[in-house]
Amino acid sequence: MEIRKAELSDLTRLMDIFAHARQLMIATNNPHQWIDGYPSEQLIREEIEQKHCYVCVGRNGQVVGVFCYIEGEDPNYAHIEQGAWLNDLPYATIHRLATSGEERGVADACFRWCMERSNNLRVDTHRDNLILQHLVAKYGFTYCGIIYVSNGTPRLAYQRYIGK
Repeated sequence: MEIRKAELSDLTRLMDIFAHARQLMIATNNPHQWIDGYPSEQLIREEIEQKHCYVCVGRNGQVVGVFCYIEGEDPNYAHIEQGAWLNDLPYATIHRLATSGEERGVADACFRWCMERSNNLRVDTHRDNLILQHLVAKYGFTYCGIIYVSNGTPRLAYQRYIGK
C-alpha cells in the first residue's frame, strides 16, 4: 500500500472516508468519539495545507485510508492524568486514522509507516474505541493515562518508544 501526502483534490474522498468511519464507530458501540461531523472539512483542509495529512492508496490506485502524522508537541498531551508519559523526548502523534473499508491493511500500513519515521509515537482514543485499542496493543504501544481533547472530553493516551 502506498502512502503519500494528501492533496486538496483528495478532500471529497477523505470526507467520504471519515463519514464511513463514523458509521463504523457507531456500529461497533463507539458513537461518542467523532461527534457533530468531526473531523470537519475545514480541519482536514487545514491538515492538508499544513502537510500533516496522509493518504493510503490501495491496489486499484484509489485512496482507501487517511491519517494525520504530526511531529512536535501536541497541546492536548501537555497534561496527563492517572498516569504519565513514558518520556519527555520529542515525539510524533498519529491522529484521525480512518479507512474506507474497501481494502484491508490500512491501519497496518499507517502504523508501520509512522514507526519508520519516529521511534517515539503517541496516540489517543476514546474509551469505547476497542478497535484502535486493539491496534495500539498490537503495535507495542503502552497505555499511559488520560488526556483531554480540545472539546474537553477524555481520551485514553498511549505511547510507543523504542530507545536507540
